[in-house]
Amino acid sequence: MTTLAARVGPYLPARLTAATARALYPRFEPELARLADMLPAPGGRCGTAVDVGGWYGPWTHRLAARARRVVTLEPVPHLARTLAAAAPPNVRVVRAAASDRPGAAPLWQPPHDARGERGVSSLVRREGLHAPTPHPVPCVTLDELALHDVDFIKIDVDGAELPVLRGAHTLLSRDRPALFVELETRIQPIAPVVGHLHARGYAGWVLPADTWLPLTDFDLPAHQDSTAHIASQGLLRRALTPAGRRPRYVNSVLFLPDGRLPGQVRDHGRHATPHAHRTR
Repeated sequence: MTTLAARVGPYLPARLTAATARALYPRFEPELARLADMLPAPGGRCGTAVDVGGWYGPWTHRLAARARRVVTLEPVPHLARTLAAAAPPNVRVVRAAASDRPGAAPLWQPPHDARGERGVSSLVRREGLHAPTPHPVPCVTLDELALHDVDFIKIDVDGAELPVLRGAHTLLSRDRPALFVELETRIQPIAPVVGHLHARGYAGWVLPADTWLPLTDFDLPAHQDSTAHIASQGLLRRALTPAGRRPRYVNSVLFLPDGRLPGQVRDHGRHATPHAHRTR
């Protein structure tokens, strides 16, 4: 199903489309407004942040205001060009897909979204991504980018999460960054990613309202099943629905290593709520 934004987007200047997407996105993904909860240093600052799947840059631009440097990976050529043209000076845009091995791979896109406007392209072919000719794109591993002091990685790759994580094995072991990963059961089971990260000392947190909850206390598959109708709505419709009438569809998980809690928190029963600064 095409959305209004996907139909109109190709006829608007790329910079206008990008600016509109960045302005609306915190209403669509409210975790973006809680970046300080995810970053390790007091005041919500960090060294290097990585945005895997940059799209039009809502995370890239917010991260650029808090990180010394941001590296954004975006395989769709015109999206990568749009990102690079408007990126702050501390942002490096890499036109490639993150995976578990370097080289090239087909990028699957919906047949009605040949330009990748919706940001749902994937290296994993699945229902709804069956364009007659997939576009080959370069692939890199996060490890081969030789990044240092990485404190935060956001991953939005529509089903290719495990290859991204496997390709960052050395980075994750060395820097222990916070990870914000889009996980949707309508795309694939979430258990493999959760299990992969649990084995590496990471625990998940979700934000269904104003309070971060441990993923172990929140049935994410059941929640997504009951709110699946929201996922089919476009960004514009969801963002413009008044807050009091806008149900929450949780589709991303914050993974923190080694017993860390979300941001500036104290133990409040079984849940975590904002409180006082915590140093690394």
